[in-house]
Amino acid sequence: MAGHSKWSQIKRKKGANDKRRSAMISKHLRAITAAVRSGGSGDPAGNLSLKNCIAAAKADTVPVDNIDSAIKRALGAGEGAAEYKEVSYEGYGPGGTAIFIEALTDNVNRTVAEVRSVFSKKGGSMGNSGSVAWQFEKKGVLLVPDASEAAQEAAIEHGAEDFQESEDGLEITAAPADLYAVQDGLTAAGFPVESAQMTMIPSNTVAVAGDDARKLMVLMEALEDLDDVQNVYSNADLPEDEEE
Repeated sequence: MAGHSKWSQIKRKKGANDKRRSAMISKHLRAITAAVRSGGSGDPAGNLSLKNCIAAAKADTVPVDNIDSAIKRALGAGEGAAEYKEVSYEGYGPGGTAIFIEALTDNVNRTVAEVRSVFSKKGGSMGNSGSVAWQFEKKGVLLVPDASEAAQEAAIEHGAEDFQESEDGLEITAAPADLYAVQDGLTAAGFPVESAQMTMIPSNTVAVAGDDARKLMVLMEALEDLDDVQNVYSNADLPEDEEE
């Protein structure tokens, strides 16, 4: 969730995934399979989409053996294997929040029906294509447990667009194409990167609290629980106690 801190956003998502680990692993392996087949390569050095998927899987501690097996299966998949299509959906949640959803599906009609049903049952409303997408921008986000001036200078030197200090370290934003250059540069300079992944960052946020915040969390978690949904983003700015 996009809120006051991208660090707490990623920590929260990892915590939620721990409770649904089997489903989380399946989603990552589906994304890896789709990236191999669409990119035509099982080598992340020449397939940026696959590299992103592997990084996201490792951030959620998906076993390396599972990742390797998914790549091998995708490379050997023949006629009749599932073809996954990337789709996105948009909508609104409690408190006037914007929600952007990324999914991978082999049946678009099924997926859109499931997403629409969750919006309807959990207090949101599904929007038309383009209704909220303009409020989000894809960025690379890196989390470094060192907010020292030296770490900040190294981030800028290696291509970071922006950074924000937090009690947990440094939250660094980079252009998608520069994510791994920044990561490699920081690591070489002696600043270990805890997480590096693609995300959608809102251009503005909406403060929500109380019942609206709780209802929004329920809505987003229900969307995340759908098999075809990969990522759910919001422009909500939640109080820390609500994120917990």
